[in-house]
Amino acid sequence: MDIFVEYIKDSSLDQSRQAKRTVDQSTFKRFVEVGRVVLVNDGPSAGNLAVIVEIIDHNRALIDGPTTSVPRQQFPYRNLILTPYTLASLPRGAGNGAVKKAFEKAGVLEKWQSSGWAKKLAARQQRKNASDFDRFQIQLSKKARREEVRKAYVKEKKASA
Repeated sequence: MDIFVEYIKDSSLDQSRQAKRTVDQSTFKRFVEVGRVVLVNDGPSAGNLAVIVEIIDHNRALIDGPTTSVPRQQFPYRNLILTPYTLASLPRGAGNGAVKKAFEKAGVLEKWQSSGWAKKLAARQQRKNASDFDRFQIQLSKKARREEVRKAYVKEKKASA
């Protein structure tokens, strides 16, 4: 958190005793709020999106993910990752149907799937699930690519010499 000091020029104070005022310049934008879309990080629903429907206390929230097969349940914040997406019009304690409508209307799932974050997670999962044969094929394709680059480099080097 960036905090800077701003000096207040006041005619009633002399130069040596200027009043100080701290101004909070926070760059943090993802707050725990009703309607915030979260990524579940633990449990059977890990890797799925859900929406904060109600804030229970400073440790837990009620989440629901009707389109992503996350059941309505209380969940600790330490197992949730806040995403940049929110459903602004969602009221506190909204039902399953209202959450589903708002989720689909906002197009959150499409936005999420096109984000770099989701693509990186999908690539990581794909690498994790790769078989030995898949890894062997990747090794062969990397070898072929390296050889093509080497040949092009040698050709370019001969042409410039």
